[in-house]
Amino acid sequence: MSNSANAALYESWGDLWNGDLSITDTIIAEDFTGHLAPLSGTGPDQFHGRQPLNDWISGIHALLPDLSFVLDVGPIADEQYLVVRWKARGTYRGGFPGASPDAVGREITFTGTDILRIADGKFAEYWGDADSLLFIQQLGVREVPAQG
Repeated sequence: MSNSANAALYESWGDLWNGDLSITDTIIAEDFTGHLAPLSGTGPDQFHGRQPLNDWISGIHALLPDLSFVLDVGPIADEQYLVVRWKARGTYRGGFPGASPDAVGREITFTGTDILRIADGKFAEYWGDADSLLFIQQLGVREVPAQG
């Protein structure tokens, strides 16, 4: 695909992260692979398939039900990759391990960068990098409990 066609795909990616999971099958490749740094610092750092992506997005929206993402820089695209810098904002509802109870109801903002590989007009691979430190500082997390 052309650079401009790949750049145009960002709108759908943003819609997905803003909670429209109904478009997953149309924009995400069946053999999709995601690489990320979990916000909690624990958990898998790679997943495969569409459903784990939907689960990841749903999990974030469970913590911040009104979560929305806006484009900050980009999209920057070539024939194979799309890169964006984004800003997220949402109201914390509770549920993050180690978060202060006082954080419930607090507006949380954080930034990140997505790198996406595109194949056959769909997102095939994703590297996500969010400012986890800023996120957990706003929640008053002093130490993330170990998961065993």
